[in-house]
Amino acid sequence: MSHWNEKKSIALSKIGVLLFMLLILAAAAAAPWLVAWLVDYSQVYLAGKEPLFYLTLYTSCVPALLLLYELYRLLQRISGGAVFTAENVKGLRRISWYALLGSGICLASALYYLLFVLIAFAAAFVGLIVRVVKNVFAQAVELQHEVDYTI
Repeated sequence: MSHWNEKKSIALSKIGVLLFMLLILAAAAAAPWLVAWLVDYSQVYLAGKEPLFYLTLYTSCVPALLLLYELYRLLQRISGGAVFTAENVKGLRRISWYALLGSGICLASALYYLLFVLIAFAAAFVGLIVRVVKNVFAQAVELQHEVDYTI
């Protein structure tokens, strides 16, 4: 019987990242339908704000896709055995900035639709968590360098 292991976990994570990429691309492709549905079925007055929703949806796709791309690259490096490396620290830094950029887009979008505040806070929280993990990775890289150069 096959047991769960790190290799399978990383493979599952990669699949999850790719599925989220596909979902974002599908949401971008379905934007006209999604925005029309939201405007038609919302309990708040949104008529005439469709262009703002399109702007939010399409601009937020960019940092989301870049974040997922960086996450996939990070998983690729980790699956290859490169864990505590300077490149992973850079990747985590980029991931945190993309999350914060998405948060900023949603925060600006809250000016016309208040519920975007919730997404903005969630994205900022993710950015903060990744930033902390990045700092841990950076310390691990520094410690590894010290060990490598100690005789």
